[in-house]
Amino acid sequence: MNKKYGLLGHPLGHSFSKKFHNERFSRLGIDAEYVNYDLEDISKLPDILLNEPTLCGLNVTIPYKQQMIRFLDEMDSVAQRIGAVNTICIHRIPLDESLKRVSKIQGLWLKGYNTDIIGFRDSIMPLLRQAGILDEEGCCHDDTAALILGTGGASKAIKVALEDMGISFTFVSRTSSPERLTYEQLSRDVMAKNRVIINCTPIGTFPNINECPNIPYEYLTSSHVCYDLVYNPEVTLFLAKAKEKGAFTMSGGAMLEGQAIASYNYWTEED
Repeated sequence: MNKKYGLLGHPLGHSFSKKFHNERFSRLGIDAEYVNYDLEDISKLPDILLNEPTLCGLNVTIPYKQQMIRFLDEMDSVAQRIGAVNTICIHRIPLDESLKRVSKIQGLWLKGYNTDIIGFRDSIMPLLRQAGILDEEGCCHDDTAALILGTGGASKAIKVALEDMGISFTFVSRTSSPERLTYEQLSRDVMAKNRVIINCTPIGTFPNINECPNIPYEYLTSSHVCYDLVYNPEVTLFLAKAKEKGAFTMSGGAMLEGQAIASYNYWTEED
């Protein structure tokens, strides 16, 4: 019986996860398949889990990284700290145990992880070293600061990764709040003080390739690092505009690959 894994989210037309995992399974001779679960309503998830007896793990993407938590029986400490999950391990409880073991979905035990932090951290650190923001020991200058564009589930993992690297940060959103800036507040001085800019919004994702976050690109310099979690297209308008100003840039493709491999390691660590 081959094992099944999948991606939960909506919409999923832009996602490369299915192709990436299935090609990797084929290349490594792994008897498994990866499928998409494009759900407009996450309340339908229990039906899928109960009707798919070989489904062993899920990745979770927009808009369910936080909504998924209500279905979980357990979260690892990193996911708890982030407050969002992108990886789920599905454990089947034997019938004789399921009557004694209280779980959210009878017969199943779901544990959540967040591998976005692994994929982001491991991919951005070489870029930060190249830009002179991190030294070879992974330490950053005391005055290093970042702007996190967006406040969704993905941004929560980025926040924790930056904290672990000792980089201060400010969230940027379209709505006003004492804890964050709006795009209209991104002055020349703010942009100069924040050398790292990370797009955690889906703006610019295919097919909307002519859109980009509304930051003042004219204030970017060759001292800035611009990282886009969007990976389709590989060079978004956000990154293209940053490159024009000489900034160091990276797309979300490297993060996708890193978090995907980390997810599979969680799914199979008890095999």
